[in-house]
Amino acid sequence: MILATLRQLEYAVAIADHGSFHAAARACGVTQPGLSTQIRQLEESLDVVLFERSKPTLTTDAGEEIIRLARSILADTHQLQSAAQTWSHPFTGTLRLGVISTIAPYLLHRVLPRVRETYPDWNLQLYEGQTGDLAVLTERGDLDLSLLALEADLGRLNSHPLFTDSFAVALPANHRLASRKRIRESELRGENILLLADGHCLRDQVMMVCDWAGAPGELGDFRATSLATLVQMVASGAGVTLLPKLSLPIEKRTPDLAIVPLTKPVPARTIGLAWRPTSPRAEEFRALGQLLIPEDA
Repeated sequence: MILATLRQLEYAVAIADHGSFHAAARACGVTQPGLSTQIRQLEESLDVVLFERSKPTLTTDAGEEIIRLARSILADTHQLQSAAQTWSHPFTGTLRLGVISTIAPYLLHRVLPRVRETYPDWNLQLYEGQTGDLAVLTERGDLDLSLLALEADLGRLNSHPLFTDSFAVALPANHRLASRKRIRESELRGENILLLADGHCLRDQVMMVCDWAGAPGELGDFRATSLATLVQMVASGAGVTLLPKLSLPIEKRTPDLAIVPLTKPVPARTIGLAWRPTSPRAEEFRALGQLLIPEDA
């Protein structure tokens, strides 16, 4: 009889994620010998070798399949625990929320105090990342839900829109268009448009909502990993960009920067929540969503 414990499966997944027994043990809060013993027992019970003991640790072909199934088992286990908790004590326990990096620094400090005040028994754990990564983590059960822009490909996740976040143009303060009350998208043709690096959904949204015909679209080989860096590059005169309204209260404070609205219809992204369609906590997530809408949305 195969007797694989959930803890052994957690350790195996951790090794696959972290690339070494040592890093996995540190992440799991156990000693490396203890983790190694559990993995050896798991391999013996399954009668397969899961990992090549190399640097970095490599997963065998058999291990790849076992790890895939282990992730599914762990996700189902978490869902079982979550369902039981929801029915017995809703709005309590741990809630793992992913947030994209073009939202997290601009919204969370405004809305989390009222979330904690409304649901003091929720242990809210936050994870910042890019849309694609958060969607994968949510779908496989490592996150309960994610707060992101719904225009992105979210796979099989359910989504719930919360508010729209319109775009404005950010220019150097001495730019020829900086004194304008509004700017037409067509007036940006020929400008050096600075964008975030690949993987940021905001990059794709900016390219989709604007007609960049005739614009370079990026600054040579430069790739910004955050809106804050992008804004600093604009203020230095390197080009122009589009910023979401959500970021403006913070980013407009940057010296030598001008913010000018676009003419109507103003392009925007839709901010919302996404979760697995099988999650039993959809009503809780919708209730949380109402608290995540900023007052000026």
